[in-house]
Amino acid sequence: MTMLRSIAMAFACFSAIPMPQVSWTKENMRYLMAAFPLVGAVVGGALWLWLCACGALGLGPLVRGAGLALLPLAITGGIHMDGFADVVDAQASHAEAEQKRKILKDPHVGAFAVMGVCGYLIAHVAFASELDARHGLLIACVPVVSRSLAGLAALCWPASGTSGMLATMRATARLGVAKVALGLQLVLASAGMLVASPCVGGAALAVAGLAFAWARRFSARQFGGLSGDLVGFCVQVLELALVVSVVVAGRIVA
Repeated sequence: MTMLRSIAMAFACFSAIPMPQVSWTKENMRYLMAAFPLVGAVVGGALWLWLCACGALGLGPLVRGAGLALLPLAITGGIHMDGFADVVDAQASHAEAEQKRKILKDPHVGAFAVMGVCGYLIAHVAFASELDARHGLLIACVPVVSRSLAGLAALCWPASGTSGMLATMRATARLGVAKVALGLQLVLASAGMLVASPCVGGAALAVAGLAFAWARRFSARQFGGLSGDLVGFCVQVLELALVVSVVVAGRIVA
């Protein structure tokens, strides 16, 4: 039952999908991060269905791309994009790490955040418009891979502070079990991408690995460690990197 409550909490925290009310106790949060990629599985399933629906209805590439970019925002409530926007705003300040961390906590939206989100969505729509139903399994695995990696980062990377949601999740998590669960889900999603297309899937996973390594260096150097906003930033960067690499690698292989 604890696992089921943790799963419900993961969906309540990281998605806009209605969930039964669960008490936010340490016991119920024990496996919350382990369930993080399950939210990605729901997002991935929706993306695959969207590609199939667009193919069946003969909808054009712009509609396909817009749906692929906007569906994750609708399902998650934009929680990870919010983190992305905060990080873009803070990074644009060119301030010291301590000041950047203060900007992350500012509830106001700055001009750089707006430009960053608009640029991200335009790039996502543009590259996603190159996809079709043949890429269904590849794209369905993308949100699982991104959340598995981001979850591992949340539990393993140095943190920028000792308070906040990230610190609470670390303090309450069964770290060993969560890391194993996240690793297994990463392996399964990666295997799905390789089964769908060994060359394209392998190239996309390699790019995701590079983006993951860059995100760790970026968070440490620019912010002094990881925070909840940077976890969301990591999810968004990984997903865009995966989509772009699937499209580019697919064109090269073809």
